Amino acid sequence: MDIRKKIGLRIKEYRTNLKLTQEALAFKAEIDKTYVNEVENGKRNVSVINLEKIIHALETDLKGFFDSPSFSEKVKQDA
Repeated sequence: MDIRKKIGLRIKEYRTNLKLTQEALAFKAEIDKTYVNEVENGKRNVSVINLEKIIHALETDLKGFFDSPSFSEKVKQDA
């Protein structure tokens, strides 16, 4: 699975567990709601700065966010 999709699914997982809408998460992270939607759907590369904002808004840290079996798999590189 593409890394963008993995990150997007992980954000969605955290967001739904916190019972946040994409709009609420965007507000907390101080980013655009369209950006959140595109990141969650794996359609956009998330910048490190915005990923940090999102992770903070999800009330976790980098270790907690990336502590998932889906990130243990080797990432496929596009040829």
